Amino acid sequence: MAKISIDPITRLEGHGKIEIFLNAAGDVENAYLQIPELRGFEKFCEGRPVEEMPRIVPRICGVCPGAHHMASAKTTDAVYHVDPPPAAKKLRELFYCAHMIHSHIACFYALSAPDFVLGPMSDPASRNILGVVGKVGLKIGGEVIKHRAYAQQIQAAIGGKATHPVCGIPGGMSKAINEEERKDFEEKAKSLVDFSQFSLKLFNDVVLSNKEYLALVTGPIYTMKSYYMGMVDAKNKVNFYDGDLRLVDEGGKEVVKFKVAQYLDYISEHTEPWSYMKFPFLKKVGWKGFVEGKDSGIYRVSPLARLNAADGMATPLAQEAYDQMYKTLGGKPVHATMAFHWARLIELLYASERLLELCRDKEITSPDVRTIPTATPDEGIGAVEAPRGILIHHYKTDKNGLIQKVNMIVASAHNYPAMNISIKKAAQGLIKKGTPASEGLLNMVEMAFRAYDPCMGCATHALPGQMPLEVLIRDDKGEVIQTLSRD
Repeated sequence: MAKISIDPITRLEGHGKIEIFLNAAGDVENAYLQIPELRGFEKFCEGRPVEEMPRIVPRICGVCPGAHHMASAKTTDAVYHVDPPPAAKKLRELFYCAHMIHSHIACFYALSAPDFVLGPMSDPASRNILGVVGKVGLKIGGEVIKHRAYAQQIQAAIGGKATHPVCGIPGGMSKAINEEERKDFEEKAKSLVDFSQFSLKLFNDVVLSNKEYLALVTGPIYTMKSYYMGMVDAKNKVNFYDGDLRLVDEGGKEVVKFKVAQYLDYISEHTEPWSYMKFPFLKKVGWKGFVEGKDSGIYRVSPLARLNAADGMATPLAQEAYDQMYKTLGGKPVHATMAFHWARLIELLYASERLLELCRDKEITSPDVRTIPTATPDEGIGAVEAPRGILIHHYKTDKNGLIQKVNMIVASAHNYPAMNISIKKAAQGLIKKGTPASEGLLNMVEMAFRAYDPCMGCATHALPGQMPLEVLIRDDKGEVIQTLSRD
């Protein structure tokens, strides 16, 4: 059986490769998104004091450290059975909105836009962020850099660091913000709302107004029917920081809404021998393999999944954009994987609006930002909506607060089964007998996973803490004198 390898795949966080297998007729028989790296965070967290976890887990990923930090802070709250003060929760959410903004800007302009602004078949040497800037102009490029910096500056002011924050602690936040900082955040938030609206207009002008691109977005090779899961507030509106997890089926009907502490009742994980990532699935449906549809246990998380799982957005401008997307694409739910990009920009607008609301909240500068824990630590579960989807942390400790066991299910793991289906459908739709597998066609296969904005550095953290290892010891002439191995 012939094989086409895309190794490494590009414009993602972490490492991965795509293996495409052709049958005797020259058509695609199967395709796999293989993750060859292992990082092992779950295992080496064992034995650490649980209060250190919010400072350790941001190192899992330099792209979404804020997500791991906030999920961990919420989990340590649960471990110590402590409820942070209202001001602390609002300050956490303010920080987290800034995190979502900086991540969504980076994903759209640096990772996604090259395929649309330059075109999926364009010269790969220019199909990157510099090519995008060259096409749209230096002024727009400057606005992208400025507004991503605004979000980073807000994170640094609250979090202590822009990339690896240290602000979230059991029971609340390490410090409050003052009025001068609040005013600065408010001005930045106003500008971010305007920039988010501009980004949606750019998507409309470049993608939606181009019939070829619109056909690509809605076409069958990038369409997959699945369940969708997202975090919602009490009114079933999208919320990134807190809420219940809501699951809807491929018709958009609510299947269940549950507390994150109940996740083990609904989610299980499957393994395959060819990847270090695990494959979450719906426990009550079961693992049916890499198949789509209602009878499959595969579900999706992500910006589009959040919008599909919710009844709307909690801010007015984002709600208008939400309504426009579903009107254009024929109603809810939308199964077009390429619509993840559109949904991401709607969330960018929501995060900016919510950031502005929180900056104007009178309680946001309250000095009351921590409840001191007094209970004996034991077990806790916490979650946030990471930029890529639901992020779950689960810690168990001894009575001294030392970690005994850690489980983390990250967004890219939730989406891993779906990503494999997506790349297989794209490969089968694009690569045919007699058609050379050009770089452009292979890039279009990559676009199937790129829509998910996957982070493989986050997702490869499991297994018993060991991996196959071979060490070759050579003498000064380069000859192997001893081989040590571990299976």
